[in-house]
Amino acid sequence: MKFSKDFIFGAASASYQIEGAIKEDGKSLSIWDTYCMREGTIKKGHNGDIACDHYHRYKEDVQLMKQIDLQAYRFSTSWPRILPNGTGAINEKGLDFYDRLVDELLTNDIEPFLTLFHWDLPLCLYEKGGWKNPDSADWFAEYASVVGTKLGDRVKNWMTFNEMAMFVRLGYLEAVHAPGEKNSTFECLRMIKNLLLAHGKGTSDLRSVLQKDAKIGFAHCGAINFPEDDSPANVAAARKSMFDVPNACGYHPVFSNTLYLDPIFLGKYDPQTLDYFGDDLPKINDEEMKIISQPIDFLGLNYYSGFMIKADEQGNPIEAESKEDEGYTNFDWPVRPKGLYWGSKFLYERYKSPILVTENGMSSADWVALDGKVHDHERIDFLRRYLEEFSKAGQDGVPLMGYMQWSIMDNFEWSEGFGQRFGLIHIDYKTQKRTLKDSALWYKEIIKSKDE
Repeated sequence: MKFSKDFIFGAASASYQIEGAIKEDGKSLSIWDTYCMREGTIKKGHNGDIACDHYHRYKEDVQLMKQIDLQAYRFSTSWPRILPNGTGAINEKGLDFYDRLVDELLTNDIEPFLTLFHWDLPLCLYEKGGWKNPDSADWFAEYASVVGTKLGDRVKNWMTFNEMAMFVRLGYLEAVHAPGEKNSTFECLRMIKNLLLAHGKGTSDLRSVLQKDAKIGFAHCGAINFPEDDSPANVAAARKSMFDVPNACGYHPVFSNTLYLDPIFLGKYDPQTLDYFGDDLPKINDEEMKIISQPIDFLGLNYYSGFMIKADEQGNPIEAESKEDEGYTNFDWPVRPKGLYWGSKFLYERYKSPILVTENGMSSADWVALDGKVHDHERIDFLRRYLEEFSKAGQDGVPLMGYMQWSIMDNFEWSEGFGQRFGLIHIDYKTQKRTLKDSALWYKEIIKSKDE
């Protein structure tokens, strides 16, 4: 596989999934803290109270990143740790944690990639209506400004949100993630408008405090589709299905790529989106669309598995039955690396933005063997397959910014608790012992080979 000299290899995490310390040093509760307190929400009653104890062990964790020769580390900041009241008074102890983390990364030649929102909304803001409240865009912009002012002299790569489509769908439509609500499509669409404005206002406030060479992006997760074969009809069907509302894969329409990406990158909704949602879609006036669509520097893509598409007799996209022995991850997700090639290609064709893979990885049944090592050969095979497809996209003209493996360490996997292990580093949750997996050592060689 080939990547450009400026291509960046890293790994990723999220604040609630690794930090722990949910009530220390002035942090207030998030919606995930309280969701985990509700009986029956998380498998085996797990929670993120301690998680990987990264809040106290970040120096040890950065040293492990250095052992892997990571070039970058994508992490998120915890809004309730920094602004316990959601807005207003800054919790300096909470902000100082990220200040120390950034310095530790840079001291070890690891570039920080910072995500402002990875799902842990302050509970106090949720109680004011959360993302349903039109004021939420201004709340987020204030938060972005606080973090940007503190860290913007050293952090050069920023993301406003992680997976709007996913947390809207799982948290506010299907009630399987925090805060556990079931809303109508009508209500979700109004929340999405507030989120898009939050992205836009947050981007604007970041630009005002960051260095001129800073890059701002957006980490997206939507339906990624690829053709059954390379025939023109199937390629056209797969491309169309990526941006259809609703999508041929059967996801709810609030998970549609165009609902989020068209306003951000194109400054408008396409006619199909307008026609499908009709009067349910809230109006966005010209000034609001200008706020939402101000230029950003890259599109973050979270990709794990996709859908195979073919054209029916009329040329319309339909889901195709897989003919490959793809295998399945421990999460029962099919292994479909081709989606990373085609998804990157289709997204670049439409939005003309460099692609940064902000998450990609697999859950595997990992344990420490009798020799003291973790032999996760399936993960190595998985990552190689996906990286080869991403490399192919770059060779075919898609500008690739980098790749962030998910995740740097085993962690709290939301409603699955600690039952799914995605990490390059194994965590013994009883002792907090860290063990580099075979995949971490393999990844180190991949990073090294880029410059050979």
